[in-house]
Amino acid sequence: MRDDELLTVPEAMARLKIGRSALYDLLRTRRLASLTIGRARRIPAHALDDYGQRHLEEAAR
Repeated sequence: MRDDELLTVPEAMARLKIGRSALYDLLRTRRLASLTIGRARRIPAHALDDYGQRHLEEAAR
């Protein structure tokens, strides 16, 4: 995976193995970074890695 890769919502859902509502909840609460290009929402691939790392660190507490 390239660090500068931008994922669509369905691609991010597939990689995280979560549903659409769960993904949009992460985006709405800013726990997962994203950007909007025109009307399209894109999630940087590195944001998934960052979210996963933070999630693991929280679970270890």
